Amino acid sequence: MSNIGSEKTNSAKIISVGTANPPFGIEQEFAASMLSQYYKDELFTRSMDVMQKVFEHPSIKKRYLAVSSIDELVSLKNEDPDRRIERFTKWAVSLSSEAIDRALDPLDISYTDVTTLIVNTCTGYICPGIATYLIEACNLSPSIKTYDMVGTGCAGAIPNLQLAQSIVAANPDEIVLSVSVEICSATFEMGNDMSLIVSNAIFGDGAAAAVIMNGNEGLTLKRTKSFYDPAQRDDVRYVYKKGRLNNRLSPQLPDVIGALVPPLITELLSEEGLSVSDVKHWSLHPGGDKMIENLQKKLELTTEQMQITRAVLSDFGNMSSPTVLFGLERILEQGIATGEWCLLAAYGAGLAIHSFLLQQE
Repeated sequence: MSNIGSEKTNSAKIISVGTANPPFGIEQEFAASMLSQYYKDELFTRSMDVMQKVFEHPSIKKRYLAVSSIDELVSLKNEDPDRRIERFTKWAVSLSSEAIDRALDPLDISYTDVTTLIVNTCTGYICPGIATYLIEACNLSPSIKTYDMVGTGCAGAIPNLQLAQSIVAANPDEIVLSVSVEICSATFEMGNDMSLIVSNAIFGDGAAAAVIMNGNEGLTLKRTKSFYDPAQRDDVRYVYKKGRLNNRLSPQLPDVIGALVPPLITELLSEEGLSVSDVKHWSLHPGGDKMIENLQKKLELTTEQMQITRAVLSDFGNMSSPTVLFGLERILEQGIATGEWCLLAAYGAGLAIHSFLLQQE
């Protein structure tokens, strides 16, 4: 894997994580009945059968969508592009603000103490970026440094953390807010393309924020590794059709991820003198049930090691980039003993794979 790069970090730590979802939650059974009703005259019989099968899979129970009512949910079918970007902006800012509040509230850190803000998203583009809206919404310092990262896909939270770690490594006094936010419903499209049918059954909306700084407490960002395979770019990406984002997911994607991710994780662990069994806490991006099954089998992970990943998928669906941080939040809530290891891994558009090894010191 000649494109792999790794970096050993200093004492930069994740000291807090906060998450947020829209208040509108929808059970899978109800979502399936709605789509069947509103698209019965547009979808082929085979498409309807596949949609029903995906929705009935027990791996996802509920998702949260950035709408305020059933009527607004129904209106996504004919949502105007201008209205769509307005909705993206409104919810991206509000959910990010809520996640930031939840990350900072337990800490003895004021909002104006934050020196750097990094925001990643792939489900909408605005200029100026989301970061500038958050300065206003959260009353952050007007002299704060900001970085808006776009196009990093489902894996985007980890490059965000990589940048945050580098900033803290360069200046130990930095306090960094790392925010991942996706309004996947702002890319809603429906048709007989299997990618669209599957996407509409598994994706949800959410935001996550992490506080990274030097300190005596928290999870140390120990080592990170990335791998890019542009030859697989078309297996997972957004494509523009008539000016609207359409999600593309190859049926072979679970097998591609199952082949590429385990060697990267194994190599990352070996550089720290570890094996899979040495890592108790895991948060893997749950792209879908088949992808989780492949990774568990290839990495020989136990049911306990996969519990967080499966629970997040069940409760929220695939929220793209914030999902791996939702898993980390649950790990922190359960507690990590001194010396225990935690591994984050996410993968998506690029095709990109990123992993971060953390330790409670």
